[in-house]
Amino acid sequence: MVEADNREVARIALEQVCARGDMRLALRCYAEDFVDHIGRIQFRGLDGVRRSTELYRRLFDDLAFEVVDQVADGDQVASRWVLTGSNRRRPIRLWGITISRLRDGRIVEDWSAFDGIELLRALGVVRTLLAAPRLLGPLRVRRWPDARDERSPT
Repeated sequence: MVEADNREVARIALEQVCARGDMRLALRCYAEDFVDHIGRIQFRGLDGVRRSTELYRRLFDDLAFEVVDQVADGDQVASRWVLTGSNRRRPIRLWGITISRLRDGRIVEDWSAFDGIELLRALGVVRTLLAAPRLLGPLRVRRWPDARDERSPT
């Protein structure tokens, strides 16, 4: 029964909290120490949930998430979803996957991936590049070390 409950929490988090910005419901779905990984971007805590949902809602008018498939295994739930909305009256339809890890019935970590090429195509690359500083400016981008960072200077 725990896996079914976890699937429901993950579904509500995407379809209600992320799409509608329902922060009262976020308190029931997300742990206070929540970490959201979206590519290189990380959001932390309940404030991170608010900031992440605001980002999506600023980018997409009439935003909706529909969870179309889920698989649960222990404390993890993989949700395959479709995001729909519009940006400047251009319809958007993106597919993605979020893997959620839950503790005591609340999400403590999400890892999300979506079709970034389709997002660029749907928004228009120029429009996306022009909007990026406004949309991503307040976010903290985590820089991943590469092999050069691990070498000592010679």
